[in-house]
Amino acid sequence: MILQVIFIVFLFLLFLKLYQKITCGVCKSSVHMMGKVVIVTGGNCGIGFETAKNLAERGARVIIACRSVARGEKAVNEIIAATGNKNVLHRQLDFSTFRSIREFCDYIYKTEERVDVLINNAGAGGLGNKKTEDGNHVGMQVNYYGPFLLTNLMLPLLKKSAPSRIINVSSMAHKYAEMDFENLNMEKYWSDYLVYANSKLFLNLMTLELSKRLEGTGVTVNCLHPGAAPTNIFRNIKTKFIRNIVMMVLEILFKSVWEAAQTSIYLAVSPEVNDVSGRYFVDCKEKKPSKLSQDGEIAKKLWIETEKLVK
Repeated sequence: MILQVIFIVFLFLLFLKLYQKITCGVCKSSVHMMGKVVIVTGGNCGIGFETAKNLAERGARVIIACRSVARGEKAVNEIIAATGNKNVLHRQLDFSTFRSIREFCDYIYKTEERVDVLINNAGAGGLGNKKTEDGNHVGMQVNYYGPFLLTNLMLPLLKKSAPSRIINVSSMAHKYAEMDFENLNMEKYWSDYLVYANSKLFLNLMTLELSKRLEGTGVTVNCLHPGAAPTNIFRNIKTKFIRNIVMMVLEILFKSVWEAAQTSIYLAVSPEVNDVSGRYFVDCKEKKPSKLSQDGEIAKKLWIETEKLVK
């Protein structure tokens, strides 16, 4: 009986893995990015690293924006060695402080004549229940308020560089979020999972509202679910044993980091989405997000409330 159960479980896991491999979207575009400037937040590891490496292979000037200088420089060296593209650099960016975001943008405006693609890839879970120096919940600021501020500060240069693209890395976790305008900063109640889910819903709503505000500018904005993969987003799970189990399951059953980066790459380079904006993608295909993510009135109201919080 035990052997039968084990065999059935094995078959189920094998089927799950085969299904994931068959349905996994891969960017097939061979577009070159010579002369293009791309910013990838969190490009030092995981999905962001694979995205940055691919765009460097295509000839883009890639700016890796992340908090750790050491990890950022290590990623730059690895990408240069792998691609032969020496036009890759790191600039420190810490989403937990608006000061760092503004300093990063000041640097970009001083050094870059254009920005063709902004990929808001950085994100984190398990940051706890504390506030940043700006007075916001740390998880909400790192995953949403920070990218919101960065995007808005970069808009003039993105418009100047049009046609250009903004890509927001969301998650299917947004489907489990709660829309409560009295709890935008987790003032009333919170959990690590709710923070992560809400921040991804807010990114979707930001994408929707921003797409309307950018109509006629030549700048598009889309969001995506990359799929579950063994990335550093789980690094803040405090129990090492649980963290290792999670990583092992992800490595065995779900996408590789390379596979998880494919939709970000697709949205950055594919001519198929030249004029597509305000949409949600999974496996390099447009999909419907949650109903909340498609509510234009809620998106507009959230934008207004967010502007108040990032000033």
